Amino acid sequence: MEKQQNKFSNWLKTSVTARMLMVGFLVIVLLIPLSYINTLITERSNRQESVVNEINEKWGNEVLFYGPILKIPYKTYSEKIITSTNIRENRTEKIEHINYAYFFPKKLDMYANITPQEKKRGIYKTSVYKGEFKINGTYEKPDFTTINVNETDIMWNKATIIIKTSNLKGINNQVSINFDQQIFSFLPQYEVENKLNLNDITLNKLETAFLDKKVLPTDKLDSNFSINFNISGSKQIRIIPIGKETNLNIVSNWNTTNFIGDFLPLNSDKITKSGFDAKWKVLHINRPFSQEYFEILPNLNKFAFGVNFMIPIDEYQKSERSVKYGFLVIALTFLIFFLIQSISKINIHPFQYFMIGLALTVFYTLLISISEHTNFLTAYIISGISVIVLITLYSKSILKTYKFPLLIGLSLTALYTFIFIIIQLENYALLVGSLGLFVILSIVMYASRKIDWEY
Repeated sequence: MEKQQNKFSNWLKTSVTARMLMVGFLVIVLLIPLSYINTLITERSNRQESVVNEINEKWGNEVLFYGPILKIPYKTYSEKIITSTNIRENRTEKIEHINYAYFFPKKLDMYANITPQEKKRGIYKTSVYKGEFKINGTYEKPDFTTINVNETDIMWNKATIIIKTSNLKGINNQVSINFDQQIFSFLPQYEVENKLNLNDITLNKLETAFLDKKVLPTDKLDSNFSINFNISGSKQIRIIPIGKETNLNIVSNWNTTNFIGDFLPLNSDKITKSGFDAKWKVLHINRPFSQEYFEILPNLNKFAFGVNFMIPIDEYQKSERSVKYGFLVIALTFLIFFLIQSISKINIHPFQYFMIGLALTVFYTLLISISEHTNFLTAYIISGISVIVLITLYSKSILKTYKFPLLIGLSLTALYTFIFIIIQLENYALLVGSLGLFVILSIVMYASRKIDWEY
C-alpha cells in the first residue's frame, strides 16, 4: 500500500502530464471566486444606480419638453336612425360630437441657459442642474380644410395652449404664455399617457384656460407667443422639434457633455474650454411627422434631442471587462510557472499554485474597492503593483533564485499592461487582443521548444 502511495506521489512530482492536469484543475477551481467577483461588481453597480436615481428623483428628473401646442375643439356630426313600430314613423336624429385639433407652431425658438452641479451621497455622485428657458414663436392660421369642417363648427372661443413636460416637480415659477400681449397661465391637467413602450418616459400635461379669440391667428397671418420658466432637473434635457422651423440654443458651463437624439448641433465651435454653446435647426421636412393632428395628439418622444449632463462613470464597466480576462491572466501566469518548473526542474507544490491563483483574484477585489474612491487608472496601477510585488516575492521563496522571480514580475507587468490597453480600446480591442495572444503564444512555443516532455 505504501509502495503504491509513493509511486503515485512520485508520479505527481515527476510526470509532466500530472502537473498539467493539476494546473488545469486549479484554473477551473479559481473560476469560482472570479464568478463571485463578477456578481460583486453587478451588486455595486446596481447600488450606484439606485443611489443616483434617488438623488435625481428628489432634485428633479430629466426634462423632456413637448410644446406649446394650440388645441382647438370642433364639432362633427353623425346620424342615428330611431326606429318605430310603424316604418313610416322612423326618423333620423343628428348627433353632435366634440373633437379636438392640435396645431404645432410655425416657428419655435428655444433658448436654455443651464448651470449643472455635482451631488454626492457617500461614494456615489451624479449631476443635477438648474436652467432658465426662454421660448418664442409664432402660429399661423389653423387649417381645417383637410377634414372638411365648416368655419361655424370651429369653437375658437374654447381654444387652449398645452405643453407637456416630464418634470413638473422641477418647475420653479408660475408658467404662463404671453400670447399677443395677453397673459394666460398654465395649470396641470391629469392625463393618461400613451406610451410607445414600457421604458418610455411619462409626460405631464399643462393647459391654459380658454384663449381670447382676438389673439388667435384667425383673420391675421401670424400670432406671436413667448414662455419663460425656470426648472431644476438631472441627467439630460431634450425637446421635441414640433415647429415648422425649430431653433434650439443650449448654453452651459459643463465640459463633459454628450449630445443625444437624431439631430446634432450645427455649429462646429459648440464645445469650448468653459463649457458649450450648442445650436440646432430642425425643419419640418427633416422629421417624419405632421404639423397638425386631429382627434389624437401622438406620442413623439422618440424624436426628442438635446444634451446629456450625466457624469461619465464607467469604473464598474471597466472592472467587469477586466474580470472577463481573469481566466486568461490566471492561465498565462500558471503557464509561466509551469514552464519555469519544467525547465529548472524545481518542484512547485499545488498549494503554492493555489496561493498564486488567489493572489491574482485578489487583484480584482482591490480594483473594485479602490476605483470607488479614485479613478480607474489609479486603482488599476495600485492593484497591479500590489499583486505583482506579492507574487514576485512569493515566487522568490519558491524558486530560490533572483532570475526567475524577476522574469515573473516582468511577465505579469506586461500582461496587466496588455489587459489594461484592451479594456481602454473599443473599436480595436479584438484586433489588439488577437495580435497580443499571437505574440504570447509565439513566446511560449519558443520557450518550450527544448523541454523534454517524456520524463
